[in-house]
Amino acid sequence: MKHSIWLVAALTYAQDSYFIKNATIHPVTGPEIVNGSLLIENGKITGIGTKLVAPKNIKVIDAKGLHAWPGMMNCATQIGLSEVSSVRETNDTNEIGDFIPQVRAVVAINPETEHIPVARSNGLTAVLTLPATIAFGGGGGGGAAAGSQSIVRGQAAVIRLDGWTWEDLAMSQNAGMLVRFPVIQMASFSFPAGRTEIPFAEAKRRYDGEMRKIDEFFEKARRYQQAKKAATPNFLADVQLDAMLPVLEGKSPLLIPAQRERTIREAIDFAEKHKVKLVLFDVRKPGAQLARIAEKKIPVVVGQPTDLPMDDDDDYDAAYSLPATLHKAGVKFAFATYDNQFARNLPFEASYAVAYGLPMEAAWKALTIDAAEIFGIADQTGSLEKGKSADLFLSDGDPLEMRTQVRMMFIRGKNVSLENRQTQLYKKYLARP
Repeated sequence: MKHSIWLVAALTYAQDSYFIKNATIHPVTGPEIVNGSLLIENGKITGIGTKLVAPKNIKVIDAKGLHAWPGMMNCATQIGLSEVSSVRETNDTNEIGDFIPQVRAVVAINPETEHIPVARSNGLTAVLTLPATIAFGGGGGGGAAAGSQSIVRGQAAVIRLDGWTWEDLAMSQNAGMLVRFPVIQMASFSFPAGRTEIPFAEAKRRYDGEMRKIDEFFEKARRYQQAKKAATPNFLADVQLDAMLPVLEGKSPLLIPAQRERTIREAIDFAEKHKVKLVLFDVRKPGAQLARIAEKKIPVVVGQPTDLPMDDDDDYDAAYSLPATLHKAGVKFAFATYDNQFARNLPFEASYAVAYGLPMEAAWKALTIDAAEIFGIADQTGSLEKGKSADLFLSDGDPLEMRTQVRMMFIRGKNVSLENRQTQLYKKYLARP
């Protein structure tokens, strides 16, 4: 181990109270603090700066030569809901029905999933867990073949990566309503048949039918909202429509995957028509809608920067440079891996964007405070500030560099283990005779 960490234990303070000294602190929302100190008491940051003095009988960590960073957030995973994607019994992401807004990802999360400690080991302290897989078809611009999946797919949750139960993990139980927005899909896919072309007239008919269904559902939910406010004696509660109220009241956004310009335009039009908030996911080719996204202050969760260009005539660096383009346009965005097994690679995806024009400061904000603001938890986490939850880690360098190692991590002030299945297998086979 390149740097040494000294831990002086004291019995009078709880397990979530520490004094970290001699660290280079990166608050994200303020300037870097060299040889700074962090005071963590009862799971919260109660002091940050260069002139702090450790209280008596508190555990002290000398982090000389190390860097303190706020924990990162991966904004599109299914961590806790899917263990092995190819094993149906380990997946809890395929509910039945076109409109299932009452489905809550948070209550089905498995706190013992192996994906949590693996993601945690690379600096992630929180993730957005989606109630269903975001799937895209070829050429349609986002979305899956008509009729193959639910349309309103349920409530996403922001979870911290440490806890005994789903209640412990939950930071936001309803961070947004996932919607598979209709698109004109010119092909369908099945196994073993493969790709089947769909005539435009048929694709347009399916699209129009789905748009009517989703419009009618939102109008039904709006009528239900008005009836509930009126509180008529014969009013009957409906769990499905009750789940739509936070969306209609502007408390919870729609989460709509929209890769191409046309889908983005139609998603924005839909949100404006029904007067609801919107977060766009997996944006790839915003085109002329970029200015509109910026004007309407619509947050974006970008697609993977390492993806290949969508079309043959796209620039080779289209995915790499998109975050820089969004930043220049003034769009607030966050990063995501859209999977579980590679969720730990989140900082490396941001590093690709930095190599293609994204300022380092903007990359770190997208990984931390901007992600927290997009999903309504910035008052709890996302930066190293007095009063916020002590969700942070110590590393021996810049986490966007692959050679950097995370040395310690704290979630709600608790010093969590960095041991995971991969480190266990490494040690096992390292000792093989």
